Amino acid sequence: QVQLVESGGTLVQPGGSLRLSCVASGRIFSNVDMGWYRQAPGKEREVVARLTTQRITTLADSVKGRFTISRDDAKNTLYLQMNSLKPEDTAVYYCYYLVIGTLPYWGQGTQVTVSS
Repeated sequence: QVQLVESGGTLVQPGGSLRLSCVASGRIFSNVDMGWYRQAPGKEREVVARLTTQRITTLADSVKGRFTISRDDAKNTLYLQMNSLKPEDTAVYYCYYLVIGTLPYWGQGTQVTVSS
């Protein structure tokens, strides 16, 4: 079993920056893909960024050039650096932890609100 705890979400003004963190604990695997999804009110959950165990990065077109995903395997932590935030980035952000060939684990989510 893997537990994921996200943090870093808060209210920020348009143009501001935030860094989200996701700490994994429990049974930690070595060959794991991790990433971030988000879900805005009334919308479906959408992928924001993915980072594979081979360090292959994928970003949604809507966040390219503004968001960066990274991971520190020594700390079992995934990060999402978000710059130049826009109101449309407002959502609950969820991290996931995927052992290849199994179903992903999900965190509880952290709220990001971009508003003046």
